[in-house]
Amino acid sequence: MGTALVYHEDMTATRLLWDDPECEIECPERLTAALDGLRQRGLEERCLCLSACEASEEELGLVHSPEYIALVQKTQTLDKEELHALSKQYNAVYFHPDTFHCARLAAGAALQLVDAVLTGAVHNGLALVRPPGHHSQRAAANGFCVFNNVALAAKHAKQKYGLQRILIVDWDVHHGQGIQYIFNDDPSVLYFSWHRYEHGSFWPFLPESDADAVGQGQGQGFTVNLPWNQVGMGNADYLAAFLHVLLPLAFEVTVCLILSWCWCRLDLTLLSGTLRGRCRPPLSALPISHSCCRCWLVAGFVLCWSALESIQSVQTAQTPYWTSLQQNVAPVLSSSTHSPEERSLRLLGESPTCAVAEDSLSPLLDQLCLRPAPPICTAVASTVPGAALCLPPGVLHQEGSVLREETEAWARLHKSRFQDEDLATLGKILCLLDGIMDGQIRNAIATTTALATAATLDVLIQRCLARRAQRVLCVALGQLDRPLDLADDGRILWLNIRGKDAAIQSMFHFSTPLPQTTGGFLSLILGLVLPLAYGFQPDMVLMALGPAHGLQNAQAALLAAMLRSPVGGRILAVVEEESIRLLARSLAQALHGETPPSLGPFSKATPEEIQALMFLKARLEARWKLLQVAAPPP
Repeated sequence: MGTALVYHEDMTATRLLWDDPECEIECPERLTAALDGLRQRGLEERCLCLSACEASEEELGLVHSPEYIALVQKTQTLDKEELHALSKQYNAVYFHPDTFHCARLAAGAALQLVDAVLTGAVHNGLALVRPPGHHSQRAAANGFCVFNNVALAAKHAKQKYGLQRILIVDWDVHHGQGIQYIFNDDPSVLYFSWHRYEHGSFWPFLPESDADAVGQGQGQGFTVNLPWNQVGMGNADYLAAFLHVLLPLAFEVTVCLILSWCWCRLDLTLLSGTLRGRCRPPLSALPISHSCCRCWLVAGFVLCWSALESIQSVQTAQTPYWTSLQQNVAPVLSSSTHSPEERSLRLLGESPTCAVAEDSLSPLLDQLCLRPAPPICTAVASTVPGAALCLPPGVLHQEGSVLREETEAWARLHKSRFQDEDLATLGKILCLLDGIMDGQIRNAIATTTALATAATLDVLIQRCLARRAQRVLCVALGQLDRPLDLADDGRILWLNIRGKDAAIQSMFHFSTPLPQTTGGFLSLILGLVLPLAYGFQPDMVLMALGPAHGLQNAQAALLAAMLRSPVGGRILAVVEEESIRLLARSLAQALHGETPPSLGPFSKATPEEIQALMFLKARLEARWKLLQVAAPPP
């Protein structure tokens, strides 16, 4: 299975036939620019390309009234003056003789993509459509939108495939009020939108775009609005929203299908690359999105105070409906730590460095470097035969090794004691590490004996540093102690998940218990591990499962899957051999990009689990700013 790209050149046919400054931005180039960006980066040729087909009137009727469909159909025969007069009846809309055809193609493309994914023809996909859809309502066009493509896709998935847990992520500078109205009382669709709001002074100027609009009736809690009240939101702000609002809700509801709406040439190009399995570019090199300020973050992240206020307002509004938010493991920022006048909070480095982008999005795209896909996605080096591990297709059972003399030298240099069989395994693991750092392998899994796991991890850390890795994240589970002679100089971030108590040795060395509830485990990943990983920006992740690690199959797979993004996929997972038969297949699937298995029914974190996370966050948030997700009291 791969990635689908659904498109039809006829969707470029409509254009404004009269002068209207408000509508002139909705032009064919909005679509062709996105397609050109995909082609220039070789992404189109790596997709399964599908030609969009028109949605039928019956399919349009899943969302829209017969009278409205007939009205849009009539535009095919209207002259310019009649089209202009009809357009003025709606807000920020223009009609063209080809509008009905183009809008049916746009809706049909969304339905085709749902069919392709849910029938298993592809793993995921991208529909390039025009006109857009998220503002249109049951009986009204709005904001350049004629038929509500994403809402139609959700209704189609429900009717044809019986799905009852659908997540819509609306990534656009404007609020998609049309989608919200359609699913306002529907608990089978979780609608999440982040949008520029500015306390209601930005289009579409609606009070129902604010955080306190949570849905109605049985749908309460299934409308989630995150309003940005200040322009200039950057990477850290979106990450904080992902980790502390969107992902907890998505995991709790256990969605079956994710539908995303975005309209930005940059977003579409990066999205397609991500769907195709490309490693994401470093977040510190991405421009600030969805704002009037075109700033580049050159050295680290900046977390906006206004974003923290918005996230807190969403959490407050949604807490009555979501167990994952009721756990409330987020520390409240202290006004004694940061003054209200401080408008942004540093995440990494001493001071922000910004440069103004002088032109359009085109030069920004040219500066982005999507890392090429390595020849090998996932490799495994194990003393257990590959057949016994039941590895998924496409995962390579690696037999290569560094020279025996080199392996022995590393083992002696770091005072590690290996048996002969351990040395042979270490040579294979070092070969995997070299492959990842050389860009030949994206990620890998290796096995060790229980006694050799800690020593192997020590050697791998030193090898990473010798190869000039600037930052290495070590997530060690079980009975694995940090090497005593490892310098605490900020190059190694060591998180040990073990024992019963949380402890902090330094800002780069701490430990926490392994939660036993699904809610506690998700809070650990989303509320601690990922914020630290994104803030640290590692070159490499070493994930070690040592003796008595305690991870279940689904937990190990989810942890590996979630750690892929902060490091662009570069993970080496070391697993003690007693566990590998149970974990290998799911772990390899997760690193290979497949969906991890379910954690099971959601259970709320225990008070002890919450207390451990609160303890760590309260003491670490001064250094690791993505742990801050609430604004100080007034």
